[in-house]
Amino acid sequence: MHPLTKFALPLFSLALFTQDPSQAQERDRSKIADQYKWNLTDLYPSDAAWKEAKQRLTEANPATERDASIPALKKYKGTLGTSAQQLAGCLNLVTELRKEFDRLYSYASMSLDQDTKIQSYLGMQQEMSQLGASFSAEAAFIEPEILKIDPAKVQGFIKSEKKLEIYKHYLDDILRRKAHTGTEGEEKIIADAGLMSGEPYNIHSIFANADFPYPEVTLSDGKTVKLDAAGFALQRTSANREDRKKVFAAFMGKLNDFRRTSGTLLNAQVKTDLFSKNARKYNSCLESALDANNIPIQVYQSLVDNVNKNLSTFHRYLKLRQRILGVDQLHYYDLYAPLLKDVDLHYTYEEAQQHILAALKPLGSDYTDVLKKGFAERWLDVYPTEGKRSGAYSNGSAYDVHPYMLLNYNGKYDDMSTVAHEFGHSMQSYLSNKNQPYATSQYPIFVAEVASTFNEALLIDYMLKQIKDDNARLSLLGSYIENIKGTVFRQTQFAEFELRIHEMAEKGEPLTGDVLNKVYEEIVKKYYGHDKNVCIVDDEIKAEWMYIPHFYYNFYVYQYATSFTASAALSERTIAGDQASTKKYLQFLSSGGSDYPIALLKKAGVDMTTSEPFELTMNKMNRVIDEMEKILDKKK
Repeated sequence: MHPLTKFALPLFSLALFTQDPSQAQERDRSKIADQYKWNLTDLYPSDAAWKEAKQRLTEANPATERDASIPALKKYKGTLGTSAQQLAGCLNLVTELRKEFDRLYSYASMSLDQDTKIQSYLGMQQEMSQLGASFSAEAAFIEPEILKIDPAKVQGFIKSEKKLEIYKHYLDDILRRKAHTGTEGEEKIIADAGLMSGEPYNIHSIFANADFPYPEVTLSDGKTVKLDAAGFALQRTSANREDRKKVFAAFMGKLNDFRRTSGTLLNAQVKTDLFSKNARKYNSCLESALDANNIPIQVYQSLVDNVNKNLSTFHRYLKLRQRILGVDQLHYYDLYAPLLKDVDLHYTYEEAQQHILAALKPLGSDYTDVLKKGFAERWLDVYPTEGKRSGAYSNGSAYDVHPYMLLNYNGKYDDMSTVAHEFGHSMQSYLSNKNQPYATSQYPIFVAEVASTFNEALLIDYMLKQIKDDNARLSLLGSYIENIKGTVFRQTQFAEFELRIHEMAEKGEPLTGDVLNKVYEEIVKKYYGHDKNVCIVDDEIKAEWMYIPHFYYNFYVYQYATSFTASAALSERTIAGDQASTKKYLQFLSSGGSDYPIALLKKAGVDMTTSEPFELTMNKMNRVIDEMEKILDKKK
C-alpha cells in the first residue's frame, strides 16, 4: 500500500462466531479476565495520551527541530520536481504522518469495537475519519505534482537519492495510474469526498451492532434466546431442525422488516463507488476497485465463471450433506447444522492454542514463537460481550507495535479454525512490518486471505492425522468442505451479487430494498440448486444480504475465494514437506506491498491469472467428498 492510499484500516475478517460455553453466561466485559482481552495500552497508555498524540499530528509545531504535523506538508507544495532531496523529504514526512495516523485510528476504532454503545469512542472514530479526509486533502497535491515531472527525471532522482529507493514501487505505480489521477484541484475534491464515503458503512455498523432490534425466539426446550449476531450464529447450528427453521425465519424476517433502511444504506455505498469510478475516469466500478492493486478484471470475471461452471461439484456436497443429516429435502436452514449430532468437537480456548501451535510447526519455530508471544501478551480479544463488534478480524496497522485480533469464541472447531485464520493475517502483518519499511509494509488486500486460509489448511491436516474415529473424521472432513463452501462458493456468490448491483447502478437502475431482495434471491437459488431440488432456499433468505457487512467494502469479498485457491496450492506443498516452497511462502509473508499482488503470488509459486489454482481446489474438494462417501458406505 503506497503512502497516500485512502485511509482505511486493513481489517481482515471472515464470519460471525460466538463464545466459549465456559464463559457462555458472562456478557459483562468488566467481568471477563484480562488475559482474554486485548491490551490497547500498547498503542497509547490512555485516552488522554491518544488525544495528545492526535494534537501533535494535527497542529503545526514550528518550534520543534522537525515539524511532523499534517500542516507541515504545505512547505513541500510546488517543490517536488526541484530536487531528489525535496521529493524524498515530502514522501518521508507523509509516510511518517500516515504511520501515526494508522496508530491513532487503530486505538479509536478498536476501543469502539469493544463496546459499540460507548458514544465517546464513536466520537473518536468519527474524528479520525474526518482527519483522514483532511489529511488526504492536504496531501492531494503530491501525486499530480509528481506526474508533472518527466518520468526519466523521476528515475534519475531514485538513482541519486538512496532515501527514494523504498518509494520506487509507489512512484512507478503513480505513473501507471496517470490516466486516472486528476489535477490538484480534482484530487482535493476527491479527498474531501472522503468525509462522506465511509458513512454508509459506519451507519450500518452502528445499526447492526448497537441499535438493531434483534428478535427473540423460544426453542424446543422452552428456553427463550435473543438472536443478536452472536446468538444467531450459535443457534443456527442447533441439532434440532425445527429450532433452526424457527431461528432463520425470525432472524431473516426481522432483517426484512428493515429492507427499506438497509436498501437505502447499500444504495448509498454503491453511489459512493460510482462517484469514485466517475471521478477517476474508469469504465466501471469493478475496474476502478481492482485497478488500485493492478488486478486484471478478468481475474474477477473468471472466478465467477469458474464457480458457475463447477456448481455441480458444490451440489454434490449439498447432496452428501442431505444424506448425512438424513433429511428428505435439504433446506437453507440445514446448512449450518452439525453434520453428526453425536460428535462433539469442542475445544477450549487454551486447547485451541496448543493445537494451532502444533499444526503450524512446519512453518518453523520462528513463526510459532511469535504466536506464543501473541497469546501470552494479549494481542487477542477473545469472548463476546454486550455491544462488542460481531465477527472476527486482524488489524495489523500499528507498524511499531504488534497486530491485534478480535474474536467471538464459541469453543467449536470452526472457532479454533478462526483463531488460526486471524493469526495468519497477523503473522503476515508482523513479518511484513518487521522486514519492510513502513512505505512497503502494508500488503495488498488481494493477497490478504492467503495466509489466513493457509493456516486453516495446516490445522485441519494436523487434526485429521490425530483423529482416527470415523465419525470425528467425517465431521472434520465436512468442516474442510464447509470452508470451501463458505470461502469459495459463498464469497463468489456475494461477489456476483455485488457485481450485479453495481452494474445496475451504472445503468441508472434503482437499488431499493425490494430490488436487492429479488437480485439476491435469484443468485442464491442458482448457487444452491433450488430449482433442481438440491437445496430449498426459503423465502426469508432473500433478506440475507443485509447481514453481510462486506458489501460496504467495495469489491472485497471475491478476494476470499481467489486467496483460498492460492493458499490451497501453496499449503499442499508445505504439508508434503517441500522445504523450498515453504521458504518461498515465508518470504511472501515478509514482502508486504513491495510489488503488485499478482507478482507477489508468482514469486511464492502460484499464478492467479490462470485457472490452475481453482482447478486444484475443485480436485481436492472432490477427493474429500470421495473419502466422506467411503466412510458413509462403510457405516451402512
